[in-house]
Amino acid sequence: MNARDREAIMLDRCVLVGGSRDGRVHAESGKEANIFRVAAMVIQSSFPVESKALMGCADRYFAAHPNELAPVVNVIHQGDVISLPRLRDSLTRKLNAAR
Repeated sequence: MNARDREAIMLDRCVLVGGSRDGRVHAESGKEANIFRVAAMVIQSSFPVESKALMGCADRYFAAHPNELAPVVNVIHQGDVISLPRLRDSLTRKLNAAR
């Protein structure tokens, strides 16, 4: 699996969580929860409902695993998120398509 495949999967998971209003979708790892947290931050003004769902999912994960919470800069430097503008733009396209 290449970087684009991983990014597509990550975006699809963000859309799934963002569309979940009942909290039934859970982060599968600390890495994923950190990505959800960053994604929630970058879409907050355009997609407040989806942002709240993503942040809630991350918060639930970190309540059980507080040591896995990473600063945003670490999430970017580890390559989990290539860039904040790219994440925002890609996620915005996917969320608009899902509406």
